[in-house]
Amino acid sequence: MNASGQRQGAGAAVLVLAALAVAAPCASQGADWLREHYDKQEAMVPMRDGARLFTAIYIPRGPGGPWPILLQRTPYSVAPYGAGAFPDHLGPSARFAREGFIFAYQDVRGRMMSEGQFRDMTPALARPGDPPDAAARGLQGVDESTDAYDTVAWLVRSVPGNSGRVGLWGTSYPGFYAAAALIDAHPALKAVSPQGPIMDWFAGDDFHRNGAFWLPHAFGYLAQFGRPRPEPTPRLPAALETGRADGYGFYLDLGSLANADRAWFKGEVPFWNQLADHGDYDGFWRARDLRPHLRDVRPAVLDVGGWFDAENLFGTLEAWRALARQSPDTERHLAMGPWSHGGWHLGAGDRLGAVRFGSATAEFFQERIEFPFFMHHLKDAPDALPRAWAFQTGANRWCALPDWPPPGVRRVSWFFQARARRGPRPEARAGSDAYPSDPARPVPYYQDIAAGMAKDYMTADQRFAGRRPDVLSYASPPLASDLTVAGPLLADLWVSTTGTDSDWVVKVIDAYPDDASAGPEDEEQPPLAGCQQLVRGEAFRGKYRAGLDRPEPFVPGRPTEVRFRLNDIFHTFRRGHRLMVQVQSSWFPLMDRNPQVFTDIYHAQDRDFRAAEERLYRGPGRSSRLVLPVLP
Repeated sequence: MNASGQRQGAGAAVLVLAALAVAAPCASQGADWLREHYDKQEAMVPMRDGARLFTAIYIPRGPGGPWPILLQRTPYSVAPYGAGAFPDHLGPSARFAREGFIFAYQDVRGRMMSEGQFRDMTPALARPGDPPDAAARGLQGVDESTDAYDTVAWLVRSVPGNSGRVGLWGTSYPGFYAAAALIDAHPALKAVSPQGPIMDWFAGDDFHRNGAFWLPHAFGYLAQFGRPRPEPTPRLPAALETGRADGYGFYLDLGSLANADRAWFKGEVPFWNQLADHGDYDGFWRARDLRPHLRDVRPAVLDVGGWFDAENLFGTLEAWRALARQSPDTERHLAMGPWSHGGWHLGAGDRLGAVRFGSATAEFFQERIEFPFFMHHLKDAPDALPRAWAFQTGANRWCALPDWPPPGVRRVSWFFQARARRGPRPEARAGSDAYPSDPARPVPYYQDIAAGMAKDYMTADQRFAGRRPDVLSYASPPLASDLTVAGPLLADLWVSTTGTDSDWVVKVIDAYPDDASAGPEDEEQPPLAGCQQLVRGEAFRGKYRAGLDRPEPFVPGRPTEVRFRLNDIFHTFRRGHRLMVQVQSSWFPLMDRNPQVFTDIYHAQDRDFRAAEERLYRGPGRSSRLVLPVLP
């Protein structure tokens, strides 16, 4: 069926809500209000191996208890330190502090004021029933699951006025610690919300996408976070100042990745060198994959993520899949909104860049999803949460779904065709489209000047890229009816290169008609007329087409199939819009440059980089396509 034949029928298993008006959550309470209503304690909580972890505890004053405990474990500091020092807010959102909870914040092992040795993405201990490749060496028999268990046990035993129920939440790295707490959880841990959690740092979170290195994100993170801490300290290390606002120019001038340690890190950031020494998906990365350990989970789970989370969208979706596959009896819920990383708590969530979502989506999440989840499991409040709350971009509405992906989606192939078209069936004649790829002049990922990874790049207009000769663009005719895509996408490409390695970037784009606008009475936002809005983009390092642990070279000029999954979307391409795809072989400096020579890229020298011609094939036997999960 062609694009004009796709419709969203009334029988789809979704409950659709138009943009709902919700009451804004209470403003940040402020340190003075919290000091008046809460008492603070600081404790060094003992772990089973003798290490003690610094924990700040805030207990409500006056009647109303006993109170459940909300815990967050973080590597980013539980400041402010000192019994009389209070933060500006407590809890996931302001509603919690006014409702009455005990809040506990903990510096994880080896960070800030806690004792012990810090390990990035601490490998999980092997447990009975784990698959063989999930085994890892712990540190003296402890991991983040045991530290969470021991912390919960101490809190319910030692903190006055607690009800014996504990909830745990965290975003990003704290989301990893929240997810790790699900493994062999303490019986008192009743509800956990991993939000934008890290699952796998090589396959798709933070530092890599299908083996391609996410350069500015890793560089900026490790420059501050990767330095060792010789003793407990209340201060984070100073950030690295490059003195350059133009990330494209800075990283191009840096040259090969082999120059980074000598020029900037000076041997003081061990994790950078560990990244370089483990360039393939080996035991180092496999030990840090949390997914195999999410089995037989007892606490209820609220898994949270943003469709435009440039850091850990993969982690959110993979946590959901792992729980569905390995822990089917767990009470679990998914919340997916139109957010960048952490956007469910950072602002109203009504827009990202020039794209508007028609409502305060972050407030909806906080009031209608997050708060009821914890209230139900920690205070026995009524619960009416569906299995999944997902925001449908393009249509701009929340949908209550019985699962994710929603039942009833069907796989529809869109084939690349000549004359820069895409259609529902392969061409009758074989053909191909070629483009140059030069590491000395890589395709920029963003049209504006940015020092690192721009917050809104995942919704940015792609017209600037489509005008380059090293980017292929394919588009459908204007859609005769709405087309709703719900779930993961598959890129199935037939390609060749004149080199022995190359990257392929596939960008799925919503191309607006020429009369589109940013929104009613919105003079501050640029017009969306003709905008080519990025909906999903993923990169794949070609040498890993047989597996992330099995790199192999290309034979120059030989057509080769490259297949990879793109992270899920829930997006409606509206009538009159066009579905567009761009294909390119660099995305700089978002990801590092491929020398286009089969080699160890982390130790390649500047002289190893070569220009190449890439070719994408169409027609019988080599029909490049994009496979879409279409909601009827």
